[in-house]
Amino acid sequence: MKEIVLDTETTGISVKDGHRIVEIGCIELENLIPTKNRFHCYLNPERKVSEKALKVHGYTDEFLSNQKKFSEIGNEFLNFIKHKRLVIHNAEFDLAHLNNELSLFGKKKISNEIIDTLTLARDKFPGSPVSLDALCKRYRVDNSKRTQHTALIDCDLLAKVYINLIDQKEPSLNFQNYDQENEEKTNLNVSYFKKVIKPSPEELKKHKDYLKNNLKKNYFN
Repeated sequence: MKEIVLDTETTGISVKDGHRIVEIGCIELENLIPTKNRFHCYLNPERKVSEKALKVHGYTDEFLSNQKKFSEIGNEFLNFIKHKRLVIHNAEFDLAHLNNELSLFGKKKISNEIIDTLTLARDKFPGSPVSLDALCKRYRVDNSKRTQHTALIDCDLLAKVYINLIDQKEPSLNFQNYDQENEEKTNLNVSYFKKVIKPSPEELKKHKDYLKNNLKKNYFN
């Protein structure tokens, strides 16, 4: 199964206010292992970046004015995500902006299968903080490089968080440096599994006796 961990940065929050995408980052996973395939680009949004967005990602109008427009990379992006499941944190936001860009480009909306890790996290930890930073802290994922929001760094962090959210474990690889240090291992067949140990009859009996005795104590006390 190939999946794409995807993130965008924008000029502001709402598409209705004319805000546009300034960066797209994608990391491909195959059976939850990052491959060499990545898609990344900065984009000229053809409008100014809001002050709030500038504080989030730090991309200035001057820097972005020299980048390609979405119409120049749209087909390449669509080919990259074709027939692959998309893993996005707060998918509603990113999809709204991506579909807006595609509409302006004369293309149909994204129809890929979507996994929203924000929804997964809310279901798994109701009432708890579920931002990407909060989930990194919960799963002890090092996010010290995330001084500002950048698409590829956020994708790398989300890939690690995603594996934990679906109750999988990372393989015994340096996940972050996989591309640089494991060129010769791109065809590794790594399995994820949970070892289930069944209790013995004696252990079951002791557990039953323990529950029985403690229930009596709690009831009469």
